[in-house]
Amino acid sequence: MKRFVLILALWWPAVATAQSTEEQARAAVSALEAASIMLDQADGARDRVRALTRTIQAFETGLGAMRAGLRQAAINEAQLTTKLASRDGEVADLLGVLQSMGGAPSPVILLHPEGPTGTARAGMLLAELTPALNRRADALRRDLENVQTLRALQTDAAKRLQLGLTEVQAARTALNQAMAERTDLPKRFTEDPVRTGILIASTETLDGFASGLSEIVTDEVEPAPVTLDGQIGALPLPAQGLVLRRAGEADAAGVKRPGLILATRPGAIVTSPTAATIRYVGGLLDFGNVVILEPQANTLFVIAGLDVVYGETGQVIAGGTPIGLMGGAIAQTGEELSPLREGAGTERSETLYIEVREENTPQDPELWFRTDEDG
Repeated sequence: MKRFVLILALWWPAVATAQSTEEQARAAVSALEAASIMLDQADGARDRVRALTRTIQAFETGLGAMRAGLRQAAINEAQLTTKLASRDGEVADLLGVLQSMGGAPSPVILLHPEGPTGTARAGMLLAELTPALNRRADALRRDLENVQTLRALQTDAAKRLQLGLTEVQAARTALNQAMAERTDLPKRFTEDPVRTGILIASTETLDGFASGLSEIVTDEVEPAPVTLDGQIGALPLPAQGLVLRRAGEADAAGVKRPGLILATRPGAIVTSPTAATIRYVGGLLDFGNVVILEPQANTLFVIAGLDVVYGETGQVIAGGTPIGLMGGAIAQTGEELSPLREGAGTERSETLYIEVREENTPQDPELWFRTDEDG
């Protein structure tokens, strides 16, 4: 990971074209470096989980920043190429003038058919034109060099990012192992698998399942006094992504759900928005793998559509704890860097469903989470 941090730090300044994008990239570099240090210093499973989580999140942020810069580089290259192509005639004339000036002997240049007066006038005109011609030549030279630089950066980017892609995949694998080895989390209750199976088999809706959650536990301990006072409206989304569909909006099949759908990249890490108790983890109805969190009494966060899920029912977890990973095929390096994918939505092929329930009544998630920026 340290090697990738160094590559990103050295490579990015040549690509960044906007101040906000460059600041985002620098923040990503800092986060990656901090995560790498945490990995080296991690002693136990808890430290490694936290370090790996930050590593993956930092990489996802850095990847987005890099691809934004590459997209802008591709746009700049296309604009410069079009500009140069439209000025072919001008370039040819300019080169002809410069070549004639540079190739003819000095005495011939100074002669003029109209004699000394014509020679003087021509000299004055040439004196005025030469700086302008030089400026145009310098501008064209810079444009050509910029095109060459941009092409070289885009060609080299795939090689430079390959190491990072390999590192983050290794981090995901290590996270799976660290989560499997983690046994230090407190538990509020123990799940009754028989009652859980009966509830799932007899439930046809999320409403019905949510209302029956309290019936599938044993040995329940009085919960710690956790509340969301001051956090509602400012909670981070469980994963980095873009809001694809808001609560109540119909999908292509005309189905409306009370939660929002977040578009994420394949393999994106999903974390708990706040401290919470895991009320359920596993497959449910047509939602795929689901994690249901209870951040406070009578409030549930339903997070569905994960490929890999972590944790056990009854565990109490801190905010930012990984609860799973998104599925989907991890794109090849060239696809990850394609500027045509960023902004078109094709790079965010996975969907995460997020529903908030209070007193078993669905709430608008956008009133609970920060959804006004790309995570």
